[in-house]
Amino acid sequence: MKDVASAAGVALKTVSRVVNGEPGVHPATADRVRAAIDRLGYSRNESARVLRRGRTATIGLVIEDVADPFYAGLSRAVESVAAAHGCLLLSGSSSEDPERERELVLTFCARRVDGLIVVPAGEDHSYLRPELDAGTPAVFVDRPPGPGIDVDTVLADNAGGAALATRHLVAHGHSRIAFLGDEPSIFTAARRLHGFRTALGHLYDERLVCMRSPALDTVRAALDRMLALDRPPTAVFTGNGRLTVTALRALAGRRGPAVVGFDDFELSDLLGVTVVAQDPARMGRVAAELLFRRLSGDTGPAEHPVLPVGLVPRGSGELPP
Repeated sequence: MKDVASAAGVALKTVSRVVNGEPGVHPATADRVRAAIDRLGYSRNESARVLRRGRTATIGLVIEDVADPFYAGLSRAVESVAAAHGCLLLSGSSSEDPERERELVLTFCARRVDGLIVVPAGEDHSYLRPELDAGTPAVFVDRPPGPGIDVDTVLADNAGGAALATRHLVAHGHSRIAFLGDEPSIFTAARRLHGFRTALGHLYDERLVCMRSPALDTVRAALDRMLALDRPPTAVFTGNGRLTVTALRALAGRRGPAVVGFDDFELSDLLGVTVVAQDPARMGRVAAELLFRRLSGDTGPAEHPVLPVGLVPRGSGELPP
């Protein structure tokens, strides 16, 4: 800026006003400053500017897997809100590894992000306490933080959505309904199993439940075992989008059973798959807006919004037993 001021024959403050779009500079002087900027190839040091304000204009986002369409939609919404506030988004995938989650969060904090949005992989978030105490706001999304951490948390109605899907299948005549869920240690998987079990009541059969990874071999083996029972399932409820796709592959070539999946996924409409749809973009937007409210000085109690989900019937969940 000193070089620009010297080349334009103006004071340093005049250059600052032109660069920052402030009033009080004669148009001819402003043109002379801009010409000097172009000639010298000057660009504003954003890091120095934001640090003078006590902010880095960045936020950190930790999700499970950036390649997962659900988290891609969530991430895009967070990025849009951040951009509207003049911030950049730094993001990373934990791959359901609590240690990787911790590493990412602390790395973002070491880079002095202004705030954090976290989809937790683990249940112990005591490592975050020093950052929270130091004034770095955090919002948890999709899953709650572990004990002792009370921060804004945005969830979907996982149990309610699972119950909705289960009642839909029962209403279409099914009493033998299988449930394929993710690892039971995952909050969303456990809540969806709870909703499924509650809605089925006395019809619940432990033999028709598999809570494992969504690998094709695992899902195929589970379905083969269930379908070989004396009273096999006539319907399958899958606990997330990846499990739905894997189950459809495992069931390819078979007649039935009916299928309802939790989470929408690409081409589900063309395939005629009935789903319980949540809105990852809304979830990301709500989380990001909460974070920027905290950054703007809101010190109210932690908020815990639960977003609704909805059933989208497309055919696969309406097949008779």
